[in-house]
Amino acid sequence: MLRFFILFSLFLHSCVAAPKTPAAAAAVPAKKWLTLNGQEPAVVARGGFSGLFPESSISANDLAIGTSSPGFTMLCNLQMTKDGVGLCLSDIRLDNATTISSVFPKAQKTYKVNGQDLKGWFVIDYDADTIFNKVTLVQNIFSRPSIFDGQMSVSAVEDVLGTKPPKFWLSVQYDAFYMEHKLSPAEYLRSLRFRGINVISSPEIGFLKSIGMDAGRAKTKLIFEFKDPEAVEPTTNKKYSEIQQNLAAIKAFASGVLVPKDYIWPIDSAKYLKPATTFVADAHKAGLEVYASGFANDLRTSFNYSYDPSAEYLQFVDNGQFSVDGVITDFPPTASQSITCFSHQNGNLPKAGHALVITHNGASGDYPGCTDLAYQKAIDDGADIIDCSVQMSKDGIAFCHDAADLSASTTARTTFMSRATSVPEIQPTNGIFSFDLTWAEIQSVKPQIENPFTATGFQRNPANKNAGKFTTLADFLELGKAKAVTGVLINIQNAAYLASKKGLGVVDVVKSALTNSTLDKQSTQKVLIQSDDSSVLSSIEAVPPYTRVLSIDKEIGDAPKTSIEEIKKHADAVNLLRTSLITVSQSFATGKTNVVEEMHKANISVYVSVLRNEYIAIAFDYFSDPTIELATFIAGRGVDGVITEFPATATRYLRSPCSDLNKDQPYAILPADAGALLTVADKEAQPPAIPPNPPLDAKDVIDPPLPPVAKLASNGTEGGPPQTPPRSGTVAIAANLSLSLLAMMALGLLYTA
Repeated sequence: MLRFFILFSLFLHSCVAAPKTPAAAAAVPAKKWLTLNGQEPAVVARGGFSGLFPESSISANDLAIGTSSPGFTMLCNLQMTKDGVGLCLSDIRLDNATTISSVFPKAQKTYKVNGQDLKGWFVIDYDADTIFNKVTLVQNIFSRPSIFDGQMSVSAVEDVLGTKPPKFWLSVQYDAFYMEHKLSPAEYLRSLRFRGINVISSPEIGFLKSIGMDAGRAKTKLIFEFKDPEAVEPTTNKKYSEIQQNLAAIKAFASGVLVPKDYIWPIDSAKYLKPATTFVADAHKAGLEVYASGFANDLRTSFNYSYDPSAEYLQFVDNGQFSVDGVITDFPPTASQSITCFSHQNGNLPKAGHALVITHNGASGDYPGCTDLAYQKAIDDGADIIDCSVQMSKDGIAFCHDAADLSASTTARTTFMSRATSVPEIQPTNGIFSFDLTWAEIQSVKPQIENPFTATGFQRNPANKNAGKFTTLADFLELGKAKAVTGVLINIQNAAYLASKKGLGVVDVVKSALTNSTLDKQSTQKVLIQSDDSSVLSSIEAVPPYTRVLSIDKEIGDAPKTSIEEIKKHADAVNLLRTSLITVSQSFATGKTNVVEEMHKANISVYVSVLRNEYIAIAFDYFSDPTIELATFIAGRGVDGVITEFPATATRYLRSPCSDLNKDQPYAILPADAGALLTVADKEAQPPAIPPNPPLDAKDVIDPPLPPVAKLASNGTEGGPPQTPPRSGTVAIAANLSLSLLAMMALGLLYTA
């Protein structure tokens, strides 16, 4: 147990934002809020940091205190044992949040609660000693880490009060049920003399009225909680939708209301926002504060938020029309940063630091990648560098697309499935390749938003699944110039194969396009030329605006001097995988490498890719929050740029004063300390250790010289030199030679036919 608290203290000290002094807070200009009283919306942590640890456990409470903005509120859901002890647990049934069912497997019962029969292990059937000594907590949402299950005791209300949170909120959900079983939450509160309790909420009007005078003397705020509109309030037997029609009547026994967030911003069946209701305006007109519940980083909500939880908070507190007075959340640091750091970011605020926001196929998390709409969205979102991975059509048109295979990112399968072929030099599976289709044929299909998480049921902006137009390389370069972005990135793929097997000189095409655009003759915009083939980069002249970027598509754990010296011969920067900088096992960050430091010593810039907003792509150490991941790579690891499919999230972070750790301010967004969270769990619960990533071998950097562009015969058979060997290291997909020969023979037969 002592080890647990020592490790946890280290975790808090190293990776979370410590509240600053009041003097520091006063130095920050005051913001104008559209809340009832004009004050900053409250951050209310439901069960502490319940998005990570079991609800109201000592770890959840301590981490909430360490990561939340100053003045946050800790919320405890009150449950009562049969001997009248108050506990902080999410429900009257223990089986979803504790180990009770395994301790007493045959003790399940059925009770009528608010008119409905509920089955489970009920807290009123056990005394406090039994729960404290025999039962431990578990995480009750399966998408959250389970390695802390069975290690933490249930907390009494007094235990949570003893952590001395800035404010304390007690939620009393089942007063009528407890009263039926001769337990009185009101008397329990009176035994505490309401000390340390700043807010009490309940969905039962009778309970709030019964404690009104005591709460008034203690200056405890009372909040009426709305349940589902069709549910029935126990005291009045009215539906909550009926009670909503007379908000002014609530003012007689409460100073505010708590509602599910869809009371305010409803979502349609397609998962898009509907227009806001007038609930907040109506409640404020009645003199009531409004608190919204149901916020969590790991719940799929409206596509309007692009899987960015901060965007959802801002929709409720900084929409220009109204602001709720507080949010109930399982992830208090995300709510804290949204309110304290991201709200009221009017105009194009200057970025803190030098890190570049580089797109991956434009804003491809919102629109089909490399389309005009994806690029325009990226520019509107403040991206520094927009990117184009150059592909070639059969008739020599260069255009932007993520890969030569059009199968996943266009509707080509519906039209050109018969044209699918095997090209093991490029990928191990069959594909419909751009170099086998003319530009007119490519334009006849539609782009399609690419979803890396289809198997898990995640979708991306389905309303715009096929929106936008393909972009030629020439149009892309003109767009970059016209919009005056900081720069463009040109990614050259499969150059050796295209030259030797398809007679397409993609490198020469890129050079010509850059010359025609005059981007090689100016110094105001950056031009990044990226490839996983060092020979491609070596063939690019060292024109001043050019930065050559070597893409290293394998995980590495070290960059020895010999490898760095080889990189320096070809490139000025590297594009590395996230796991080459921070290692991850079973969604936990396990450690960090020294690759960034080693590259920087050699004056090589480091870009990290690919960052995505979906919480399943984000380690638990980053709190299921893309902003914390950004902070970890930018402020923690010191990368020079982030390559992302959601540039709006990265830009918002970098434009926030909270990203500048050198400023004295009331709240800062600090990087996670890789490996610290994992040590909080018992050793036997931790995932097995993974071997370290291999070091980058100099041989992985060296590629054969580019072959000359082959001249193809008019009948479609190919001339020129024999097949080039597989590309080495970072660019090669190692292919079996016999399979390659068979594939070429098949292609030859197709062309002959």
